Amino acid sequence: MNTSSSTATPSRLPAAKRKHPLLRNLPAKLAATPMIATALVVFIGCSVWSVVYSFTSSRSLPKEKFVGLKQYDRLFGSSRWTESIENIAIYGICALVFSLLVGFLLAVALDQKIRFENTFRTIFLYPFALSFIVTGLVWQWILNPDFGIQQIIRDIGFSGFEFNLLASREYSVYALVIAGLWQGTGFVMALMLAGLRGIDQDIWKAARVDGIPAWRTYLFIVIPMMRPVFITTLVIIASGIVKVYDLVVALTDGGPGISSEMPAKYVYDYMFGRANLGQALAASTVMLSTVLIILIPWAYLEFRQKRDGDHA
Repeated sequence: MNTSSSTATPSRLPAAKRKHPLLRNLPAKLAATPMIATALVVFIGCSVWSVVYSFTSSRSLPKEKFVGLKQYDRLFGSSRWTESIENIAIYGICALVFSLLVGFLLAVALDQKIRFENTFRTIFLYPFALSFIVTGLVWQWILNPDFGIQQIIRDIGFSGFEFNLLASREYSVYALVIAGLWQGTGFVMALMLAGLRGIDQDIWKAARVDGIPAWRTYLFIVIPMMRPVFITTLVIIASGIVKVYDLVVALTDGGPGISSEMPAKYVYDYMFGRANLGQALAASTVMLSTVLIILIPWAYLEFRQKRDGDHA
């Protein structure tokens, strides 16, 4: 019995019975509408409001007295803002490079089916369960020259040893880097380990049969296959870098002086400490613009590559 004539394919359905693209999955779209509307109002609405009032002379309360680019002139003329930009560049580069490198190497080590894997995974991942405030306080004790690492090494017998990052204007930002890596590298390891466990074992078998060294297999086969995992990890790390604030307050409070100042702390201090809303919104607008400058080209390239792959 020929059933091809009795069963109509979707492409052969009458035009009146075909659903408009907007009507497909209508219940799911209706259920998601409040969340989408809230996100649009909160994110886009508040972002536009911030940009508009960054051109005003607002102090404690919003004021519709526009002063042009005066707030931005003051912002870029501030040594504190310049210092915060330099610090977040150092912190961001170190956090991206070392957290990805160390996290991937730890994941590779745990992927070898070692003994007590669950114990090691828990130990490495535990710091991520702590808040940045707790992490900052912990490392403030560890780096304290009176009873921390410096004093421990001196007690061993190295009386001339010096490791006082918190009192150094030149190296205080690296105290933030160390604490941030300690707190977040375990999470990166967990993401990378999940990606490694998703690699087909037949690939490893084929590589061993062909005599390909393990490092070449990781470098030219495994890492390219884990591209989505790396992108997700980069986005998570980058979002944490841009908004780093509580770690700075707990560990260095921006000091000594302004040597470990960060943009998020600059915004908070001017908005609530100095009651200068216009200056704080100008700084936050610059931060938002920087993120968009990076995010939009990346999203366009990702979308274009996916579209080209679908057409291929």
